[in-house]
Amino acid sequence: MSSTAENEEKINPNDNDCLDTLNLVDRAIVSRGSTRAFLSTPVERRLIKQILSVAAWAPSGTNMQPWKVTILAGKPRQRLSDAICEAFFSGDNGDERSWKYYPDEFFEPYKARRRACGIGLYQTLGIAKGETEKMRQQRARNYTFFDAPVGMIFSVHNDLEIGSWMDLGMFMQNIMVSARGHGLHTCAQAAFSDYHNIIREHLGIPDNETVVCGMAIGYADPKQEVNKYRPEREPLSSFANFEFYDEEAAV
Repeated sequence: MSSTAENEEKINPNDNDCLDTLNLVDRAIVSRGSTRAFLSTPVERRLIKQILSVAAWAPSGTNMQPWKVTILAGKPRQRLSDAICEAFFSGDNGDERSWKYYPDEFFEPYKARRRACGIGLYQTLGIAKGETEKMRQQRARNYTFFDAPVGMIFSVHNDLEIGSWMDLGMFMQNIMVSARGHGLHTCAQAAFSDYHNIIREHLGIPDNETVVCGMAIGYADPKQEVNKYRPEREPLSSFANFEFYDEEAAV
């Protein structure tokens, strides 16, 4: 057995004793999850601005800072949600994306991980295989930001390349981690990009920007079982190669 496997420690985000062993930053990272049920408790504009100002210190290639974000709360958030839900329930499958999140055909090990995630989520929600209407209703909750009081829509200039999308991802991760430091939870939502034309119409996002995704942010509803669902993470030995780590040089 490799030394990597021998020293692996399992981290459980639902175990407070485990979380108590982590420093503040690590705890914020581990306790972040895709929250799918929020309280209606408002989040102050001042706090959202602070989180975004901190998140903007994410790294970006040659400091290009390519991220754009539109923040919604109150009636504007509700109007956007209503418009997308109306389209969704009318049978409108959305607009063709100019980019792809997933491959055309899934393959292992990613296929099995994706399947396990979906099964685990629906089991937690009490949705059985074949209950397509319940699945449809659950997908629609994406477009209500899972009832979070604040929603965000992220975009990036069309002419920027994959490196800038990586930068955007780091900016978004910073938002989610910073939010945890303030007792807030989040859910990043690629589903919004399926209705980018409706989003453009409501938010005035120009045609030279790609609508990448949305994000819900607010206080998690602790009574909702779905918020306890956290998909397993692969062990360190499955993705990290320490073969070329010279331990003597590190002493």
